[in-house]
Amino acid sequence: MTASWETIPELVRWAAGRYADTEAVADGRTRITYAELGARIERAAAACLACGVEVGDRVAVWAPNTVDWIVASLGAVSAGAVLVPLNTRFKGAEAADVLRRSGARLLFVTGTFLGTSYVASLRRAAGAGPSGAERPLTALPDLERVVVLSDDAPPDFETWKNFLATGEGVAGPEVRAREGALTGSTLSDIVFTSGTTGRPKGAMITHGQTLRAYESWADLAGLRRSDRYLIINPFFHTFGYKAGVLACLMRGATMIPQPVFNVDTALANIAAERISVLPGPPTLHQQLLDHPTRDAHDLSTLRLVVTGAAVVPLRLVERLREELGVGTVLTAYGLSEATGIVTMCRRGDAPALIASTSGRPVPGTEVRVTAPSGAPLPPGTPGEVQVRGFNVMRGYYEDPLATAEAISEDGWLRTGDVGVLDAAGNLRITDRLKDMFIVGGFNAYPAEIEQLLCTHPDVLDAAVIGVPDARLGEVAKAYVVRRPGSLLTSADLIAWSRREMANYKVPRSVEFVRSLPRNASGKVVKGELRGREVSRAWCG
Repeated sequence: MTASWETIPELVRWAAGRYADTEAVADGRTRITYAELGARIERAAAACLACGVEVGDRVAVWAPNTVDWIVASLGAVSAGAVLVPLNTRFKGAEAADVLRRSGARLLFVTGTFLGTSYVASLRRAAGAGPSGAERPLTALPDLERVVVLSDDAPPDFETWKNFLATGEGVAGPEVRAREGALTGSTLSDIVFTSGTTGRPKGAMITHGQTLRAYESWADLAGLRRSDRYLIINPFFHTFGYKAGVLACLMRGATMIPQPVFNVDTALANIAAERISVLPGPPTLHQQLLDHPTRDAHDLSTLRLVVTGAAVVPLRLVERLREELGVGTVLTAYGLSEATGIVTMCRRGDAPALIASTSGRPVPGTEVRVTAPSGAPLPPGTPGEVQVRGFNVMRGYYEDPLATAEAISEDGWLRTGDVGVLDAAGNLRITDRLKDMFIVGGFNAYPAEIEQLLCTHPDVLDAAVIGVPDARLGEVAKAYVVRRPGSLLTSADLIAWSRREMANYKVPRSVEFVRSLPRNASGKVVKGELRGREVSRAWCG
């Protein structure tokens, strides 16, 4: 398909016209067509203009997968804002840190999700009093407006309905004029991702990069207008937003957002909504296949699965095809710094290739594997995976030093992942230089977890590694040095962690040690810690 759009708002307007009567979103009882979705997004953009959003302003969204997330985010982007998605698993302090670092002026936030009041959590983290003051969030001086995506909001915040009403005085031509001021090189989003230091870094991506990348993704996946796409991947993640929402806009597929992965809900949605497309991490598909009531649900409409983010067993690919009749199963690899996509398998690839590799570079990009010196390595030799092309980020937001470390002068992005290329250019990820591990599809960064653990008054030192887990793939294990005289137990620290950090980061086990193994330069030798786990596994 030849794209007729250069920016995301152009895509929204194009889709509203081309697929006008096609169902765009099915979110519970809310059912809207593409024409209706386009009208809602324009109304949200008008409200953003009315409250003073300018091109380049950062607007954050801290909410689960819903139609309101889609409308609020695309409305802000249509007004020229740079979208800053916040992880719904964040605690208040984690969200406040990203809001502070991004300088967000406007925040859209859910009310209560997973039993937690996000508004109350944000207040506590940002220094607001319980009743709200004239300056409610003292620790976030740039944040001028908070809109709660519900019918209720504290007096100093604003409801979604009232926010939309502020845009009633902004005419359509004014909205379209703002949209027309944007180009493919305009920033569209900043996705914050932690690196080896644990300090959040914001990968800056443009409209043009995003659209080109996910036009390729939609082509390679074979997404089409008749598809009904269950989007379980979180919208705050590049894959959920771009391979989900934006790819559907490109092809006129119907979006069915699911706020939380629950296998029973997923099975019910697949059957009731006649789902045909189900991307997600391998754990998602494994749980579907192994669910005891799977056969009670009609899953016959599933035709396309895209997975990755972890090792994909060949048997999983075979079972999806044989037991569920899924015609296309593909694997892919990407990272936020590369617009979320680097390599992808192709339809028609053999199951063994799909299971053992992440496919070949997407069109317009290059991938190489290098030695520590930076010299390219031949096929079959492991080294650091590097990527160059249109998909490489514009840099880390307000962090030129980190940008220079990540991107070479000739444009190669150092991913920090270890991989091997075969003779045909297929990439296999074998390890992670950054020690990052994946918990049920969520990236967990040891340095970040270690920093949080060390804020506990009884923790003197901590090191975190990923250990195998039958359900989630990997989970955190913490090696902890207690302060002298402390009676801290593993149960105490795990319970504390559940209050202080996102659930996927929480260590599932804690081992107290007198000291951590360190090398001559003072760095923790995590290979020794991993070796202990391997030895225990062998000893049973």
